[in-house]
Amino acid sequence: MEKNLTEGSVFKNILKFSLPFLLSYFLQTLYGLADLFIAGQFNGADVISAVSIGSQIMHMITVMIVGLAMGGTVLIGQAVGAKDSKRVSVTIGNTISLFVIAAFIITFVLLVCCRKIVNLVQTPVESVEETVSYLKICFMGIPFIVAYNVIASIYRGLGDSKSPMFFIAVACVINIILDVVFMGAFSLKAKGAAFATVLAQTLSVAISFFYMSKSKNPVKISFSDLKLNAECAGSILKIGVPVCCQDGFVQVSFMIITVIANRRGVDVAAAVGIVEKIICFLFLVPSTMLSTVSSIAAQNIGAGLFERAGKTLWTGTAIAGSIGLAFALIFQFISFPVLSLFTSDETVVNLGVQYLKSYVFDCFFAAVHFSFSGYFCALGKSFISFLHNCASIILVRIPGAYFAAEFFPDTLFPMGAAAPLGSALSAAICVAAYFIISRKRSAACSCQ
Repeated sequence: MEKNLTEGSVFKNILKFSLPFLLSYFLQTLYGLADLFIAGQFNGADVISAVSIGSQIMHMITVMIVGLAMGGTVLIGQAVGAKDSKRVSVTIGNTISLFVIAAFIITFVLLVCCRKIVNLVQTPVESVEETVSYLKICFMGIPFIVAYNVIASIYRGLGDSKSPMFFIAVACVINIILDVVFMGAFSLKAKGAAFATVLAQTLSVAISFFYMSKSKNPVKISFSDLKLNAECAGSILKIGVPVCCQDGFVQVSFMIITVIANRRGVDVAAAVGIVEKIICFLFLVPSTMLSTVSSIAAQNIGAGLFERAGKTLWTGTAIAGSIGLAFALIFQFISFPVLSLFTSDETVVNLGVQYLKSYVFDCFFAAVHFSFSGYFCALGKSFISFLHNCASIILVRIPGAYFAAEFFPDTLFPMGAAAPLGSALSAAICVAAYFIISRKRSAACSCQ
């Protein structure tokens, strides 16, 4: 299960690690896409809007959990790179204990606040009850969502990105089948999509535990490793909390933009919801590269190979940036047929095309700052990622979307442009921070 990422070709290591990771992300994203696609085949705009809003809220919660788990991934990776097996075991044990506690706290709070959350995002009146039903069911499945993502983060910290891919693959197939059964045959509407998602996540966790019990695992976890260690737990949180807050802040900005869209009516809400799902799919590449760079760079930093860690960053940025630019150009021509797959409502499709054609350029700029964020996490400087995202959101994304909606009420194209402009600012800050850190390290080395 444990793999050494400090040797061999950097390019090959990135490809070998990122491809299974990319497929895992693809399968996870397919959950939401399948829910929305199948909801559109059997229901109207009210259920489409409920599923899109509800799944966006769930996506926000999931990415925050993944961000918090990044602390464990990075510290496990550094310990593996340093060949310190005891530190690996303690870090894994503390990661498990922290997230058991977190899972039940998160579940309780979300269930209590469910309707308030739905009202907060100004869900269209036609979709309120369906959205509440969807979220209540999904919130009850939070422990399984936490469990899967923690298990996946542990494996990736050990350098293994293939095992989590297998865990989620079977569950994804089951999710799609249950979507058709619950929303089609049983006509459960948004509740059907929620039941399918929770049952699929539960199955994923069961599969992962079974696999772990049968695999030849060189890492041995004792009960003493599960006891929270102030230093270890603090280090996990020091890295994970800024990433969690960063991801949460980014998702809050998306929710605010969703609120702006919801205020313009159910057609705009449905169009923006569909586009957000498509963007989530396209963002698999930069998201994968963030985790790939952080995992590989963490092992190299743990081994003291800072130059190799830097090479990992630039190689990952080049790969993800090239793919992001290709997406941005291709979707200028295929936006209409892609959106037409989700709904036959021509008004919703045309609005979605306007929004997607500008928004899609975020795939390039996000590829840059996501890769750098992964590198900063590997260094233990995840606060930089939090800061550049805050600047992007506060200075560009939210005000840009708001003023675009106010001054261009007949088109969604300017509103979609707010995201790539915000990411461009983030990318500039990341590059500047990288060179400042590199100069300081060079100066420190020359003084020794």
